[in-house]
Amino acid sequence: MKIYTKTGDKGTTALFGGTRVPKHHIRIESYGTVDELNSHLGLLRDQQVDEHSRKILIRIQDRLFTIGSTLATDPEKAVLKSGKQRLDIPKISREDIELLEQEMDKMNEHLPPMTHFVLPGGHQTVSVCHVARCVCRRSERLATALYEIEPFEELILQYLNRLSDYLFVLARKLTYDVKAEEVKWIPQKES
Repeated sequence: MKIYTKTGDKGTTALFGGTRVPKHHIRIESYGTVDELNSHLGLLRDQQVDEHSRKILIRIQDRLFTIGSTLATDPEKAVLKSGKQRLDIPKISREDIELLEQEMDKMNEHLPPMTHFVLPGGHQTVSVCHVARCVCRRSERLATALYEIEPFEELILQYLNRLSDYLFVLARKLTYDVKAEEVKWIPQKES
């Protein structure tokens, strides 16, 4: 199988289902950013991360492929007029969101209470996690913009929202795991 098809040489690409759209279409931006997030999570897995978190990250990456496939699908071609699903597209479930919530709760049990915002950084592992969190937020913003134009399964928006929270808590956990300093943001007062 050849990777290059030359069909996108004029600035368009095909959605799942065959519809062609410009490469700058909000749908392409949306699932492209989910793909970017997935790559950042792969980089995070390659850092100094405990085995349990690594397994959860792999599961999250799988879910992001599910989200990407939904976002990459022309909604008109995904469902037949009878209402039956035409394309076999996996779905995000309530359990996927609950897993993120449970993982955050477990991590928070072992972290000191947060009294201030924290500055990203302190260790490469923590920084990579914060970059992933920021890309996740951008992914969420683009997905909500797409949702306003062409609604899709709302659980995707909830999952992306919860995932950015999870990545923040994971960054805090990793800060303590690698014994980095968590620098609190304390606003400077004007003199």
